[in-house]
Amino acid sequence: QVQLVESGGGLVQPGGSLRLSCAASSRTISNYIMGWFRQAPGRERVFVGCISRSGGTKVYADSVKGRLTISRDNAKNTVYLQMNSLKPEDTAVYYCAADSTDCTRATSYNYWGQGTQVTVSS
Repeated sequence: QVQLVESGGGLVQPGGSLRLSCAASSRTISNYIMGWFRQAPGRERVFVGCISRSGGTKVYADSVKGRLTISRDNAKNTVYLQMNSLKPEDTAVYYCAADSTDCTRATSYNYWGQGTQVTVSS
């Protein structure tokens, strides 16, 4: 069992930046593909990005390419989502997930965090 805890969300103005963290406990994440998803009110959960076990391969949704960056520190058992040039449409609850066989599909992940709210507004 892997427990994931996201942090770093909050209120930010358009054009601003945030860095989300996803800390794992009880088991190392180095064996797992990790992903980030987001869910806006009244909408389904959608893929944001994912990162391979070593961190050498990253995949992003088209809507966030060039603005959001995933990284991981396996020694700290933590995955990050650096978000720059934020837009109001980035407002959502952001979730990290672990252990996937198809990293763009939410249903392929076995473990999920509780989510952290990101609000982009002036």
